[in-house]
Amino acid sequence: MADINEIAKVFVDFYYGNFDADRKNLRNVYKDISMLTFEGQQIRGVNGIIEKLTSLGFQRIQHKIQTVDAQPSHPSAGSILISVTGQLLTDNEENPQRFSQTFQLVPDGPGNYFIYNDIFRLCYM
Repeated sequence: MADINEIAKVFVDFYYGNFDADRKNLRNVYKDISMLTFEGQQIRGVNGIIEKLTSLGFQRIQHKIQTVDAQPSHPSAGSILISVTGQLLTDNEENPQRFSQTFQLVPDGPGNYFIYNDIFRLCYM
C-alpha cells in the first residue's frame, strides 16, 4: 500500500502549484460527482467548480502551506482524507490570510486520484 502521507504531499504540491499558476489546470482533478464547499457555498460538478475557482476576485495568488495531515478515509475504497492549513497572499496584499482546506481523494485508476469532496474556509481571528 502506498504511503498516504507521501500521496498527500504530492497532491498538495500539485494542487496549490496549479492553483497559483492557472486555476483552469485543476479541471482534471475534479469529476462531475465532485463537490466544493467554498465559504459555505456548495458547488457540484467539475464545470461549476472550475467556474467558481476562476471567478474569484484576484489575479495572482500564492499559497504558503503550513500543515498537511492525511488519514485513510475508506480503506476498502482506498480513499484519503487530507487537511491543509496555511496562508495565502492575493494580488499586491501585504497581509496574508489564513485558510483551511479539506480534501477527500478517491482512487481513479492505478496511482491516480480525483477530488470527491473539497471544503475551503478562510480563518478569521
